[in-house]
Amino acid sequence: MESISVSLILLVSVVLSGTLARLSPIALPLPLVQIALGAVIASVADLGVQLEPHIFFLLFLPPLLFLDGWRIPKEGLFRDKATILELALGLVVFTVVGVGLFINWMIPSMPLAVAFALAAIVSPTDPIAVSAIAARVPIPKRLMHILEGESLLNDASGLVCMQFAVAAALTGIFSMTEAFGTFLWVALGGIALGAAVTWVVMKAKDFVSRRLGEETGSQILISLLIPFGAYLLAEHLHCSGILAAVAAGITMSYAEQSGQALAVTRVRRSAVWDTVQFTLNGIIFVLLGEQLPSIVVGAAEVVRTTGHHDPVWLIVYVIAINAALAALRFLWVWLSLRFTLFRASRKGTQVPKPSWRLVVATSLAGVRGAITLAGVLTLPLLMNDGSPFPARDLAIFLAAGVIIVSLATASIGLPILLTGLELPPEPSHQQEEDSARIAAAHAAIKAIEGMQHDLSQGRSDADLITDAAARLMELYRQRIDGRAMTGEAAAQVRRLEEIDHRLRLEAMRAEREELYRLGRSRQIHDDLVRRLVREIDLVEARVGMR
Repeated sequence: MESISVSLILLVSVVLSGTLARLSPIALPLPLVQIALGAVIASVADLGVQLEPHIFFLLFLPPLLFLDGWRIPKEGLFRDKATILELALGLVVFTVVGVGLFINWMIPSMPLAVAFALAAIVSPTDPIAVSAIAARVPIPKRLMHILEGESLLNDASGLVCMQFAVAAALTGIFSMTEAFGTFLWVALGGIALGAAVTWVVMKAKDFVSRRLGEETGSQILISLLIPFGAYLLAEHLHCSGILAAVAAGITMSYAEQSGQALAVTRVRRSAVWDTVQFTLNGIIFVLLGEQLPSIVVGAAEVVRTTGHHDPVWLIVYVIAINAALAALRFLWVWLSLRFTLFRASRKGTQVPKPSWRLVVATSLAGVRGAITLAGVLTLPLLMNDGSPFPARDLAIFLAAGVIIVSLATASIGLPILLTGLELPPEPSHQQEEDSARIAAAHAAIKAIEGMQHDLSQGRSDADLITDAAARLMELYRQRIDGRAMTGEAAAQVRRLEEIDHRLRLEAMRAEREELYRLGRSRQIHDDLVRRLVREIDLVEARVGMR
């Protein structure tokens, strides 16, 4: 009963945090509001939440990583693959070594392996936090795609590095040769298993759906179970469950292109996953705030062992680590940019030199978030001999401090850096969209003609079928003609479409209000109201996604 009560309190806190963030006059990032709310809860009530590292890891990371892999734009991922890999792999190793040595030098009481583990934990970035911060000053699409791709891969690389560091801390043994071989098995095995699990499950699902029909609830539940299945199978075979979840998500995006799922399944599944993402991210940050007081107490005890009796040194440590992370990230981004320009000049390609403000913004956008918190909370409680894991509370506090400071710094700095910044124009996909719409319209006309022929055979109402088909095909022909135009004519068509778009939205809102009025006055029954309103909602959702 107590666990259920705690879960309900956390869920209510997540809902409340969204309202508080919208009420904030200074547009505080949602994660900061959730951390503060968790701290308030801890000050007025002792929930007694004991976080078991492996359970926490299993419950939160697989679905979040799976969804990242599922939804990340693949075009941007492959177009900027070199830059993304430099940030996601090279920068992670650079950060683990550089920040790990720096932490060990600054806090001698923290063993080197634990310092490396902490550095690996704080290396992954969180694009969701960046998106929340930049809501009022949008980040350029291409930069956002790079940050999303980086976070997708550095989540995996950072947490895999953390696992190696923790293993070294537990055993006291580290072999570079053995680690490299193990890394290949862990990484490649995890990727292969994640892709295989999704592929097998989707093939089995499609086979059953073709023969027995599709049940929407089951399809949504299957998508929720895939990341956990991939993660658990990979961990059972001593591969990376993290990479398995990411690979499962990427494979899901390709498997989905088969178009086997019903439209209603896709709509409802998307809504469910949006809720899962919002809930899990929110609970993680509320839990951080709830655990913060006890984390501070434990960290202060560790600080005293370093000879610094004043807990203010905790703040010094956090600021110093953030400064080191920012400096290494800026240096890596600058070197990566120089290398990119050098390669382009060797090929004779003219690449516009980005503004220094964009380089600083890219560095500042390395905000830490849910993955860092989830990772640090999985540090073992005990060593192999049963003794407490060294400096665990201090490592958790420092990671939490890095999250808070990086969020606050980016929330202040990014709007300043991005406001008024002139950027290279984003590539237009209008021609590609027009071609796709024309091709889809031609396919629709062909399908209508075929269906008209089949329905008209031996029917007394063949004239009605012909008339309905002609009216529907005329709509598609108008779309083809409008999208095939160029120049001023095309602009005129698009202005007309925009006006039509606004009029249709207003008309559907009026329809819905009238249906609710009829329902309130008992002129139509509730089931009919729900069915008709849902039809309007689905059309409005499609029209509104322009």
